[in-house]
Amino acid sequence: METHVLRANERGHADHGWLESYHTFSFADYYNPNAMGFRALRVINEDRVAAGGGFPTHSHRDMEIISYVLDGALGHKDSMGTGSTIKPGDVQRMSAGTGVSHSEMNASKTEGVHFLQIWIIPDRQGHTPGYEQKAFSIAERQGTLRLVASPDGRDGSISIHQDATISAGLFAKGESATHAVADKRHAWVQVAKGSIEIGGETLKAGDAFAAVGPGELAIKGVADAEILVFDLA
Repeated sequence: METHVLRANERGHADHGWLESYHTFSFADYYNPNAMGFRALRVINEDRVAAGGGFPTHSHRDMEIISYVLDGALGHKDSMGTGSTIKPGDVQRMSAGTGVSHSEMNASKTEGVHFLQIWIIPDRQGHTPGYEQKAFSIAERQGTLRLVASPDGRDGSISIHQDATISAGLFAKGESATHAVADKRHAWVQVAKGSIEIGGETLKAGDAFAAVGPGELAIKGVADAEILVFDLA
């Protein structure tokens, strides 16, 4: 199995005062020709938004935009009439499709919000814009990899317009799980919190591990970790 590690300090960084963001892949003013995405996975931004701050209304098209909150709460409004609050354990998907406007604001006036903003390139252009949000409990994710996004919405996951899956896991020290990567499939493991061992490497928050199948990823918790595993064509 071919593997690669991206360390947290290799990411792009932007500090706008109200927003501190780390870019796993090229985004906005951060450009790295060697980090333009991973298969259909185009953006992983680790964002911290100060109390009362946020992203005012802006537009997107032809992108699957997924928000995964780690701490705090994120308020969402869009041109489809959706209004919601995204909390830890929630997975939100907005399909921009032919075009949608939205805002993402810190839902609190006193505490910050910490979340991952993920963009996945859809299987084609021109999808009808759509929205979906589901909650996944700590118990569902503890010591295992819980499917949270898939092309067909199976097992209670949200649905995305791409041949890709996302699984979320919480791992205390010593807890472990495996993920089989099929032949010619590609896996990306993003550590959001804590620390894990994988492929003979110790990964900490902000680190990532990429692999090309066939093979099996053995993941073991080192210190109260929260991770996302992407499986892509």
